[in-house]
Amino acid sequence: MDKLFEQTEMRMEKCITSLKNDYAMIRAGRANPAVLNKVNVDYYGVPTQINQMAQVSVSEATNLIITPWDITTLKAIEKAINEADIGINPQNDGKCIRLIFPKLTEERRKEICKDISKREEAAKVAVRSVRHDSMDELKKMKKDNLITEDDQEDGEEKIQEITDKYVKECKEIAKAKSEEILSV
Repeated sequence: MDKLFEQTEMRMEKCITSLKNDYAMIRAGRANPAVLNKVNVDYYGVPTQINQMAQVSVSEATNLIITPWDITTLKAIEKAINEADIGINPQNDGKCIRLIFPKLTEERRKEICKDISKREEAAKVAVRSVRHDSMDELKKMKKDNLITEDDQEDGEEKIQEITDKYVKECKEIAKAKSEEILSV
């Protein structure tokens, strides 16, 4: 049964990691290299992430500078950023690409906070789905006479405790991201 609890926690931790990665992609009015994580450049026929072919640095709070190691890839990087539709127009000066993050309007911040809530809810649903699978596994173990009814009840309580912990973590992460968005 300990293995079941371990697997449950592992799967729920993946839900939390996924939520954190989703939130890292959200533009908060500050320059954040994570917005480029899903942008792939066609580099000699191979989709390649920008951070693998260029230096990405934050020069000011609202400026991101992309300096490719191979200057001939500048146009390809610019094209990939435009096609990725991240909401920022790249400025190519011949040596590097600048991404200037505009200040967020109050209306846009509220939209982002709604999106944060939706993603939080999706993560909580994923966590609860893991709980459901684990509970089914306990029932199967009981049916196969691998555990007693008391063990099953204790296991269900333990799985519920684990679930509550991860649901609470989802809420805390979402609250922190919303505060970040609203305070920018």
